Amino acid sequence: MTRKGSQMAVPLTLSQGRCAVWEEPLGPSGVRMRRRPVVDPPAGHVRVRLQAAALNHLDLWVASGTQRVTPPRVIAADGAGVVEASGSPEWAPGDQVVVYPVAACWRCAPCRRGEQAHCTEFAVLGEHADGTACERIQVQAHSLHRRPAGLSWAETAALPLAYLTAWRMLVTRARLSAGETLLVIGGSGAVGTAAILIGRYLGARVLTTSRSDAKAEQLRALGAEHVFSSASGFARSVLDVTDGAAADVVLDHVGGATFDEALRAAAIGGRIVTCGATAGAAAQLNLPRVFVRHLTILGSTTGHSAEFADLIKAAGNGLRPRVDKEFPLSEAPLALAHLEGSDRVGKVVLDCADEA
Repeated sequence: MTRKGSQMAVPLTLSQGRCAVWEEPLGPSGVRMRRRPVVDPPAGHVRVRLQAAALNHLDLWVASGTQRVTPPRVIAADGAGVVEASGSPEWAPGDQVVVYPVAACWRCAPCRRGEQAHCTEFAVLGEHADGTACERIQVQAHSLHRRPAGLSWAETAALPLAYLTAWRMLVTRARLSAGETLLVIGGSGAVGTAAILIGRYLGARVLTTSRSDAKAEQLRALGAEHVFSSASGFARSVLDVTDGAAADVVLDHVGGATFDEALRAAAIGGRIVTCGATAGAAAQLNLPRVFVRHLTILGSTTGHSAEFADLIKAAGNGLRPRVDKEFPLSEAPLALAHLEGSDRVGKVVLDCADEA
């Protein structure tokens, strides 16, 4: 992807050095380690020596060929590291940074309004543009934010895509407040785990669902007061533990089969915010349930740069991402296979600093 109307086509991102590249739609085995040239960044761009990158289910979808992406593509949207070379006065070598997971043109009407996720050249790293599963990455200077204090490199790299998505859903769209009850459907997924932690950070009472009884204790350790089985109707359980009041906010990144239960579990005047449809794109909608109970249904995805800045500030003030396991960059296919399994809670991270 390149900037439109520019005299010289400059990639929005450029992965360099040793990279995990998706080459065939075979799942994790279709990702191979390749070496790409290291070049100096042009004006307005910065080269970052990555310390860590984190994976998302998006990378599995890319690797399996289900996304509208043509190989080759360096995977991963999440990354953090140290500025190595700069073509911008905003950043200097040695600056410790985290990468905003969205590339944008920064000049269209949405970008000028600060709505980069609505950009006409919107690109998610690792999907529409080269990603962070590499030694070095060249990005737009606008795409960098300072690393929050108190987090490890792995925790910092875990922040961008899933935590930004959950932050926008809860803070900007649903306006979750301290003292309210939040129901997170699918708590063990990356967005679900982020939502539990953000909900507790905001002072909400958090409830969640999971298909796995084995994960319930881990989700309670994150801050979920109750964990309900998503294999059966969970709305009744939500009503029971809230004395009939139900949930003020329901966050659903599963969609399909769970959406009607999400409506049932919402309080009168409640807000249902959705960002995904992993359980199916079609959902049954009982309209009287929506208008009689004054429900609000909100769509959301990724987030804007200013929201990312707010998330980073929260990370510096005590919001700490959950990391499940770290792999060397050279073992990116194994990391993807681990991500594909269901026996985990938290982010899968690549250590990019060990590659020579």
